[in-house]
Amino acid sequence: MWECVDLYPVSLTDTNGLDISVRGPHVKHVLKASIDEQQRDYYAIGSYNVTTDHWTPDDPAVDVGIELRYDYGKFYASKSFYDPIKQRRVLWGYVRETDSKTADKNKGWACVQIVPREIILDNKTMTNVLQWPVKELESLRSNKKEFNPVKLGAGSIVPLKVGRQASQLDITVDFEIDKNALEAATGQPGRVGYNCTRSHGAAGRSVLGPFGLLVHANDKRSEQTAIYFYVTKGTDGNLKTFFCTDQSRSSKSTDITKENYGSTVPVLDNEKFSLRVLVDHSIVEAFAMGGRRVITSRLYPTEAIAGAERVFLFNNATATSVTATSIKIWEMNPASMKFYFDDQKNS
Repeated sequence: MWECVDLYPVSLTDTNGLDISVRGPHVKHVLKASIDEQQRDYYAIGSYNVTTDHWTPDDPAVDVGIELRYDYGKFYASKSFYDPIKQRRVLWGYVRETDSKTADKNKGWACVQIVPREIILDNKTMTNVLQWPVKELESLRSNKKEFNPVKLGAGSIVPLKVGRQASQLDITVDFEIDKNALEAATGQPGRVGYNCTRSHGAAGRSVLGPFGLLVHANDKRSEQTAIYFYVTKGTDGNLKTFFCTDQSRSSKSTDITKENYGSTVPVLDNEKFSLRVLVDHSIVEAFAMGGRRVITSRLYPTEAIAGAERVFLFNNATATSVTATSIKIWEMNPASMKFYFDDQKNS
C-alpha cells in the first residue's frame, strides 16, 4: 500500500526548489511513495505530462519501490512542501523506533521528527536527489573544533576531542584515498557481493575499507555506532562505493533492534568521500556525498551517555591508508521551541 504520496518538480539547471506548478523542458518530476509493508520511502525521477496526468520514470528499472530511497535507515512517512520565501523544497519525515512496544508504553511516547531537509536534483549525476539539513540548523552550532588532516593507517582508530559534550554534534569530514591505491585496487579481487545489511559491518575488512566515524562510543568502545564508506570492485571490474552504518554495538540493551543499513553511493572522479553526521542523543542522521545517500539511525546506548560519549575516526582497511583531509565538529545547542496559538480560539 502506498502512503504519503508526493509528486513535485525539480530543476535540471538550478539549485533552487520549485513550486508544484512549474513545468517545462528544464524540469523533471520526482514521484515518491511510502510503502506501508516495508515502512520505507521510495522515489524515482521521471517526466510528468500534465495533459494526460501521467508520470513516466526515466529508467523503468529504477521505478518507485525498486531501488532509490530517501533514507536507508529508520525513516518513514515523509512529505515535502515549497517555501516561496527562500525558494526551496523542504522535506519532513519521522524516525521510527527500534525498541519494544512495551518500552514505548512505559516511556509514554514513540517516534520523533527528523531535522527538516532541503531537497533538489543532483545536477552532477542526474540520477538521484540531494538532501541536506536546512540552513537554519547552523544557528544551533557552537564551540567549533577544526582538526588538522589525519592520516589513518590500515587498521587504525583515532579519538577526536570534541569539547564539553558529544551527545549533540554536527560533524563534517572529507576522506581521501591515495589515487595509486585506488588504481591498484581495480586489478585486485574484490568482494563483488558486498551488501551493507548482510555484511559484517565495520568489522568486515577489505583492501579499501571500511573507513569513517564512530559516534555514540564510550572510551573502551564497548558501545559504538559506525558510519562508514566501503570501496570494492563491482561486477564490471570498476570500483564501487558503499555507504553504511553498523549498529551491532550501538547498545548493551537487549530490548532494541540493532541493524546494519546502507546502499551504494555515486562517487565521481576527483571527488573526496564526504560525510556529514548529525548526532542528537538517540538519533544519528548521516549524509554522504553532499546528500546523495542518507541514513537515519535510532539508538539507545546504555554506556555512551551522560558525558561518556566519544567520537573516533577509523580505518579498518587491510592494506590502504586513508587521510581525513578536513574535520570540523560543532557542539549543538537545543532548538528553541516556539508555540503558536489562535487568539480567538484560546480567548
